[in-house]
Amino acid sequence: MEPEPLYNLLQLPKDAPGAVEKEIPQGEKKKYLPPNSRRDRKFEELQKVLTEWLNMTLLPEHIVVRSLEEDMFDGLVLHHLFQKLSGLSLEVEEIALTAASQRRKLGIVLEAMNRSLQVEEPEAKWAVEAIFNKDLLATLHLLVALARKFRPDLRLPSNVQVEVLTIESTRGGLKSEKSVEQLTECDTDKDRPARDIFDELFAATPEKVRAVKEAMLSFVNQKLERLGLSVRDLDTQFADGVLLLLLIGQLEGFFLHLKEFFLTPSSPAEMGATDPQGGKGEVTLGGRDL
Repeated sequence: MEPEPLYNLLQLPKDAPGAVEKEIPQGEKKKYLPPNSRRDRKFEELQKVLTEWLNMTLLPEHIVVRSLEEDMFDGLVLHHLFQKLSGLSLEVEEIALTAASQRRKLGIVLEAMNRSLQVEEPEAKWAVEAIFNKDLLATLHLLVALARKFRPDLRLPSNVQVEVLTIESTRGGLKSEKSVEQLTECDTDKDRPARDIFDELFAATPEKVRAVKEAMLSFVNQKLERLGLSVRDLDTQFADGVLLLLLIGQLEGFFLHLKEFFLTPSSPAEMGATDPQGGKGEVTLGGRDL
């Protein structure tokens, strides 16, 4: 099967591959975002959330970001953002006018960011040249890392993945390879069932659990004192089901005849077992169907 032409992969005019070839020095690679990746809903949502976060953070600086691809390359926005987030002051010029000074400023800012993020330059998914050349993927990786460190409560879209086209310039021409780039991780909490109050209780500290048990014990004794009963240990005194039946009766306003269950059960069958008469498996307590 013939490889798909480059102009089809990037949806460019047929004469565009020549321009791409000039843009990539021989022996080097460059990543491209195909149009379908740019139109991905979650990819667009990630850019929107990050842009809103930047504009809220930089509002006191009177800085407005309209495009993550076009507004971040010269280091100005990243400079102000890092100072605002970290509280650190960087010794760089406020406004860099030439390409050389912009690249130099961006390098100083990224070096400080990498130290703060505890990321070594070879491991980083961003670099000075990538950001300076308006590489949207590199910019997004950097902003996601900053958000995770300085705004962990910021709700980023979960599991954002985009298809990326990597073009390599070789002696024989251009070679292309498709891959998937992971921008945000899966939010496993969204996939878990909702935690109820008992889940929260069991995850709480022992002091909180004891406080809840004491409150429950007080509630139970308040209801059972009319019957002249008291409970000292929730873990053991409800095991045979008798006090539970009496408590339900008090709460629901009905009376169970004493002949219908055992006040002092002496066997599992008397506490609550399968119907010994071979019925349909009803659970009984002292002969009473529940």
